[in-house]
Amino acid sequence: MEPWELTARERIRDSLARYSWSGDAFRLDELALAFCEDGQLEIRGEPPLSGRASIVEFLGGGTQAGDDDARRAAQKSAAAASGVQKIVRHVLANIRFLELEPEHAFVASYFTVFTEIGLDHYGRYRDAFVPIGDEWLIKHRYVSVDWHAPASTMAQR
Repeated sequence: MEPWELTARERIRDSLARYSWSGDAFRLDELALAFCEDGQLEIRGEPPLSGRASIVEFLGGGTQAGDDDARRAAQKSAAAASGVQKIVRHVLANIRFLELEPEHAFVASYFTVFTEIGLDHYGRYRDAFVPIGDEWLIKHRYVSVDWHAPASTMAQR
């Protein structure tokens, strides 16, 4: 394995972690930085979302990019009103580099999501990455939710 490959793999892993950690903290503007400016998020059965702003708006339930503080305040207020503390934890597993070239990479992984109800949903990511500066960012993410709990707080039904 060449040194550039090791660097690429670690930077890809960092982008994968940024997506999960930022999403769990409801820091969607940070999550969007895991994508290229024109990156796409495609959820099985839905039209692809193109660009960071569209991704943030969708994941934020219609709120615009730049509103992370407002989103987290609204979430905290809703949790206080309901008496239920919202929790989200994405667990990423079996990261597999299907193809790794200096100008692109294809990566497959499994995800499991736990929320305040316990196991909420799980599925697969299929990602295309490209190098941008010193980072490797998601050009296209395909999300396949394979199962969700009947009381899922997150998975599309």
